[in-house]
Amino acid sequence: MNAPTHLAELLPQVIEFTLDGRTVEAFEGDTILVAAKRAGVDIPHLCYKEGLRPDGNCRACVVELKGERTLAPSCCRNVTAGMEVQACSDRAVKSQKMVVEMLLSDMPDGGCKWNDGGVLKGAGPHPNPLPQAGEGVSPLLHPLAGEGASHLPIPLAGEGRGEGRPIGQHGELSAWADILGITVRPQLKALRREQPKADVSHPAMAVNLDACIQCNRCVRACREEQVNDVIGYAMRGEHSKIVFDLDDPMGDSTCVACGECVQACPTGALMPKSHIGSQVVDRKVDSVCPFCGVGCLITYNVKDEKIVSVDGRDGPANHSRLCVKGRFGFDYAHHPQRLTVPLIRKAGMPKAYGDTPRPGDWHDTFREATWDEALALAAGKLKSLRDTHGKKSLAGFGSAKGSNEEAYLFQKLVRTGFGSNNVDHCTRLCHASSVAALLEGVGSGAVSNQVNDVEHAELIFVIGSNPTANHPVAATWMKNAAKRGAKIVLADPRITDIGKHAWRTLQFKADTDVAMLNALIHAVIDEGLVDEEFIRNRASNYEALRDNVKGYSPEAMAPICGIPAETLREVARAFATAKGAMVLWGMGISQHIHGTDNARCLIALVTVTGQIGKPGSGLHPLRGQNNVQGASDAGLIPMMFPNYQRVDNADAHAWFEDFWGMKLDEKPGYTVVEIMHKALAPDSDPHKIRGMYIMGENPAMSDPDLNHARHALASLEHLVVQDIFMTETAWLADVVLPASAWPEKTGTVSNTDRMVQLGKRALDPPGNARADLWIIQEIAHRMGLEWNYEGVESGVAAVYDEMRLAMHAAIKGITWDRLQRESSVTYPCLTEDDPGQPTVFIEKFPTATGRVKLVPADIIPADERPDADYPFVLITGRQLEHWHTGSMTRRATVLDALEPMATASMCQADLAKLGLEAGDVITIASRRGEVAIHIRRDDGTPQGAVFVPFAYYEAAANLMTNAALDPFGKIPEFKYCAVRIQRGGMPMAAAGYGTGTGEARQILAQ
Repeated sequence: MNAPTHLAELLPQVIEFTLDGRTVEAFEGDTILVAAKRAGVDIPHLCYKEGLRPDGNCRACVVELKGERTLAPSCCRNVTAGMEVQACSDRAVKSQKMVVEMLLSDMPDGGCKWNDGGVLKGAGPHPNPLPQAGEGVSPLLHPLAGEGASHLPIPLAGEGRGEGRPIGQHGELSAWADILGITVRPQLKALRREQPKADVSHPAMAVNLDACIQCNRCVRACREEQVNDVIGYAMRGEHSKIVFDLDDPMGDSTCVACGECVQACPTGALMPKSHIGSQVVDRKVDSVCPFCGVGCLITYNVKDEKIVSVDGRDGPANHSRLCVKGRFGFDYAHHPQRLTVPLIRKAGMPKAYGDTPRPGDWHDTFREATWDEALALAAGKLKSLRDTHGKKSLAGFGSAKGSNEEAYLFQKLVRTGFGSNNVDHCTRLCHASSVAALLEGVGSGAVSNQVNDVEHAELIFVIGSNPTANHPVAATWMKNAAKRGAKIVLADPRITDIGKHAWRTLQFKADTDVAMLNALIHAVIDEGLVDEEFIRNRASNYEALRDNVKGYSPEAMAPICGIPAETLREVARAFATAKGAMVLWGMGISQHIHGTDNARCLIALVTVTGQIGKPGSGLHPLRGQNNVQGASDAGLIPMMFPNYQRVDNADAHAWFEDFWGMKLDEKPGYTVVEIMHKALAPDSDPHKIRGMYIMGENPAMSDPDLNHARHALASLEHLVVQDIFMTETAWLADVVLPASAWPEKTGTVSNTDRMVQLGKRALDPPGNARADLWIIQEIAHRMGLEWNYEGVESGVAAVYDEMRLAMHAAIKGITWDRLQRESSVTYPCLTEDDPGQPTVFIEKFPTATGRVKLVPADIIPADERPDADYPFVLITGRQLEHWHTGSMTRRATVLDALEPMATASMCQADLAKLGLEAGDVITIASRRGEVAIHIRRDDGTPQGAVFVPFAYYEAAANLMTNAALDPFGKIPEFKYCAVRIQRGGMPMAAAGYGTGTGEARQILAQ
């Protein structure tokens, strides 16, 4: 993409027009409404909402234009030079008032969203007193506002007003009526329509169409912003109404519960069920979503020390959008099974790793303890093992669900207190192979371009990822791009929902990633589509790659990968010739023994086509958890100090020894799976792992071959677990330390887009639970470390400032004060006035040569292939409503109600072949374990395969998965193993923490 010759080409043209008799400046393309708002004048509006396409259907925003006979809707009429606008003429105001009064007259007397007439307690001035173009209201407001209203800010959907201001019972409609001084005439109320009944069929949202003004904001939010295509506008005349699908109840529709319609609705016709009744909240606290790696900014609404709802915030990753987990998955923090007191395993209680945990009934196994007693035992035994058996005898698992500060301090504790590099976290189980290939090839383990850069792409290549389920808000940017004309190519053994928007779908045979990708590279080279200049100036080892792919023609690979040769060539041409082509991938690429090779092929594909280092292009491994990127950046991996400086690099090693003032281990530590092997090593092994400290991770659910992993955990001489629930891992602990949930802490996280983002504490931890940062420090003190990061907030800032020094090459310019102001800053950011670099590798790569290193890859078959005894392939993954091991989402009321039970997915052809129907119980068995589970039909799953989500203890997919490792990334082969399937079995009970009550066949039939 060529840069503009002059800066002026980047700037919109300024034009002048007249507004109510005064000259006003506007930018070319501004609507009258936006330009007036920028000038400090708010024109009444209801169907308009920033971020949605202007629709002009409510006519509350009409203005008078000189020389025109009819009034014009200001929300969808653009300003032109010299235009003369009267927003407050008698004629315009009369029409505005008439529209608002007529809409208000049809409202129910009780109200919906704003039905208590209360106030926003504890609030200061309106959060946006001087808004930019879009939503919000300036202090000038409508010139004809009544007495006392000149500083009355109008609430947005889901917001209250300033302190002491009454909240209108019909939201924005009541607010405009207040501003315009409207009282509904009795004769209009007498003409009120028959009110439709409320629809409360959905677990999360209530539909009150008696309060609907048919502004269509919900339709645009659903169909155009989120592109879920559920809400529509049906019928004609007086029968017209908002409908879900084919006029189904909302709970029976295909709604994915993103709640965008709720956030868009101005009157409460659509609202969260948690807000039925009083709308008063005590405070609003800005934070970051605690689930996937997209990193949506959110606002917690807190009442009576509980979160009652969540609003999307206008962050750079989400622009106010949320998914079902972000919007409705908040009440896990208040679940009655929260750990609130330190626990110690009772004397003589064995660690029976085959037993089912009882998270709500631990009293027979554990006893309560004071913090002093629990910390003394936790740290004392770890210290004793270290001093008796050596520094290699201890290991630590940190968390990608905590903050950067916690990750940094945890790895520092293991390295300086335990004395080894035996520290890891869940990146080993999701994207370790991607990071290995990226560090090797481009010199950086992070993404080259941010997700919403797909806006500038002509082709979006999604491979090994199910973004609509795993990264739903990121998927909306892809769907928006497709609507604008971008071509999506979905490459995956499973056809997922993003396939509905795809230009081409490459449903390749599982485990043939390298064959298919090498065929694409071959086609690019064979058809003369290589970016020769890019290869000449910015790549190395191209000749080896070119020679290696000579045997991988599309024609030769078609029978191996299952994609026709012409389709492979067509996609290769489109990728190579696109103005911008971007690759986004997930764990379907990384969780193989050839995961690093898969990623090497993706690096090669973008390199030979020159599709990197410019907007709308590049490489993006979609990170799974909210801070898996940040935890890796902070050094929570066994072979790297913070900022990916190798522990066996002499210069880096010397720098950190000086920085921390401690002698450090010179050799890389063991990874997650290797640590489990070492825990079961014989006593004669000098590197046997005897003690572990696990913070916020759940390897008893997340590791492969769970029987082996649970056996390893149970065999440890001492296990300390720090968590918010009695997880499957905590059940095997000697000491359990009650920690803080995400809404209970202040700290930073780094999302998949390389954005460092600040979350603020909204609640105090329950009971005697403590902040994770405090607990880590207390363990450190008892291990002999003299740390001093004091204060709840100041301690976090102190750790962040130290971490920033250790990661100066990436986040030097992102100060704590800056995060307090801006909430989100992209790295690399090297100075305090640096806006950050959303696109990297523009001029060079951070490798030793400044060039990308191409690494050829050949076909390596999966460690375990189907055979006569185990003829099916098991594929594992996440689902929309649940996340990771389910410890949080299955304790969130709405999420568990939407998806309350474990299910496996198979296509209809395989169901028929096995004589099964949706809802039947089957037993899936591998060479390592088996589960009994209900089956559901999913024709996106290929023949010969079964898909199982891994969030359910009662049907733990990882009981069956293979622990074979990628030799480079040391990541297990979660995505491929051989299984057999037979009818029948007895599903296990749900470990006591599910809250859903749905019936199996009702869920499976949806």
